Amino acid sequence: MSSPPASAIVIDAVSKTYRPRDSQTVKVALKSVSLDVPRGAMFALLGPNGAGKSTLINIMAGLVNKTSGKVVIWGHDIDTDARQSRRAIGIVPQELNLDPFFTPRETLEVQAGYYGIPKAERRTDEILETVGLADKARAHARTLSGGMRRRLLIAKAMVHNPKILVLDEPTAGVDVELRQQLWETVHEMNALGTTILLTTHYLEEAQENCNTIAILRHGEVVAYESRESLLSRLKDKLVVVRFAAPFAQVPVGLSPFLPEITAPDTLAFRVNREDGGIPALLDALPGCGLKISDIATVEPDLEEVFLRLTRDTPLPGRVTI
Repeated sequence: MSSPPASAIVIDAVSKTYRPRDSQTVKVALKSVSLDVPRGAMFALLGPNGAGKSTLINIMAGLVNKTSGKVVIWGHDIDTDARQSRRAIGIVPQELNLDPFFTPRETLEVQAGYYGIPKAERRTDEILETVGLADKARAHARTLSGGMRRRLLIAKAMVHNPKILVLDEPTAGVDVELRQQLWETVHEMNALGTTILLTTHYLEEAQENCNTIAILRHGEVVAYESRESLLSRLKDKLVVVRFAAPFAQVPVGLSPFLPEITAPDTLAFRVNREDGGIPALLDALPGCGLKISDIATVEPDLEEVFLRLTRDTPLPGRVTI
């Protein structure tokens, strides 16, 4: 038996162009995208609408033909070994595309049939237990809640025991409790060795759950690195100072720091952590003439990095891993 590959997915200089119907203009959906998803990773693929995420996923799934480049799924080239590459990956789509009159058990049995899995080798009950739907195995899909349908989509993608699971907006429209349950399920699967590739507009989910993050913008990779490295790009830090009483205007001594008045008694300062901005602010505060009741600092988050990268505001030092 061959050893598993170091990389679950290798995307090498992949481009996709097409010409919309009744148009003479060629549209570039992906432009020389290169990514490497390590085996066993929790990997986030982020980007605004139209960035190329869905196109890239559909290429990996064999649903869209790339214009150029190379894609390898679990060691199998999608061009020369399409059958094995598709068996190595499971796609959980954003749309709730389930037959409303099928039960979860029937849904998984039909999906297993599509993959030619013999009945003796099917894991229907085991998968339903894994995603927390064992007690709903005989309920029609139309009676399931939105969160349960999401879990059923995950179960459906698992029937052929893929090494890689792609989650496309898995928690869209799901309430907080069910979102937490979904993530518990995903983490359990990852702990058992499944590589997870996530797309989401809930950036806090990507920050909390994924150890490597790639960001696409207009079909190009604008960031591809570890979560910690990406967050460290921002040198700014927010310092929030609340005073003991409301003030009429910003004290003169604090004006050079360009604070924002966020409440009648509160100022927010965005300072650079590396050029002495915080010590200078702390030195200036005692002489401002106002009594301080509280000081708090707020670290930059993934949402702020994402917005800067996708709004053409440059960040220092593009770093890849």
